[in-house]
Amino acid sequence: MINSITWHIKNLITMKNKIGTKEKPLVLKTPPLSSEYTMHVDEKDGKEILVCTVGKTVLNYDYRALADLHAMLKKHGDWMELGSADEQKPAKEGTVEAWGRSEKNPLGGWYGLKKGLRGRFGMYIPPLMEALGLAEVTHEAKGNKMRAK
Repeated sequence: MINSITWHIKNLITMKNKIGTKEKPLVLKTPPLSSEYTMHVDEKDGKEILVCTVGKTVLNYDYRALADLHAMLKKHGDWMELGSADEQKPAKEGTVEAWGRSEKNPLGGWYGLKKGLRGRFGMYIPPLMEALGLAEVTHEAKGNKMRAK
C-alpha cells in the first residue's frame, strides 16, 4: 500500500512538471490539429487547477480530471468519442464531454470551473492526457475519440 501511495505521489509531481507553469506552459494542439492552446497547473482557492488558454480565453478545469478520466477510460476499455461542446449546448451522451459534466462522474458534475466556460472538456483535456502518456487520441477533422493507455 505504501509503495502504491509513493508511486501515485511521484506520478502526480511528474505530471505537474510536464504540464508546466504560467511562465512556461505546455503548448498543445486541439484533436483535429487545427488550433494551438496552452495548459499549465495553478492553484485557486487552495485547489490545484488546470489553466487552459485559448487565444485570450482562459478556461479552468479541476486537476482531478486527469486521474478521474483516465480511470473511467481504463474501465470503459475501448475508444470513446470526445463530443466537445460549449457549456450552453447539450453534450452527446456517451462522450468524454458528457462524462465531464455528468452527476455520475467522481466529482458529481462539471470539471470545468468557470461559469459560462465550463464546457469544451472533450476538446482540451484529451490532448493533454495524450501528451502526458495517459491516452491515445485520434486526429481527424471531426468525430475524434480517445482511449486510455
